[in-house]
Amino acid sequence: MADIKRERAMSDTHARATEAPRPASAEDVPYELIELLFFAYRDFVGDPDRILADYNFGRAHHRVLHFVQRRPGLTIAELLDILQITKQSLNRVLKELVETGFVESRMGTQDKRQRNLHATTAGRELAVRLAQLQAKRINAALAIVGPEAGEVVARYLAGLIDPAERRKVLGSLAGSD
Repeated sequence: MADIKRERAMSDTHARATEAPRPASAEDVPYELIELLFFAYRDFVGDPDRILADYNFGRAHHRVLHFVQRRPGLTIAELLDILQITKQSLNRVLKELVETGFVESRMGTQDKRQRNLHATTAGRELAVRLAQLQAKRINAALAIVGPEAGEVVARYLAGLIDPAERRKVLGSLAGSD
């Protein structure tokens, strides 16, 4: 009987732990900010999406190209860690970027088994073109709230990153300029 009670208690504890946290009231849910993030993201990626469609590329191609262009020599393992996607997903996208001449994969200088990724001239041009579209949108938004708000916005966005990943992400931003 004690085993049954212990199992039931463990089951109840597991059920409570896996339930989504419930806010105290509907007013505690920042619906306006949630929706603004949805719409901002839609438009932020929408401009590049239209250009990427001309190449039969999608958002995954954009993310890969962005990080490869920003960090020449990035390894596949590092890229997988940044993007938090499966190797299978990355391989398909990377293969297309390599075959179309936007990214090249070079043998590692230290470890011949390692593959270092580099944007080609065409890859750099496309990545910069896409970044300029997004920069235009960011700069327009900062003009509305004032350029001094950029630091606050950066802290806010950093606060949205999973705390377990935040330090690593922020550290990688500092090293990519």
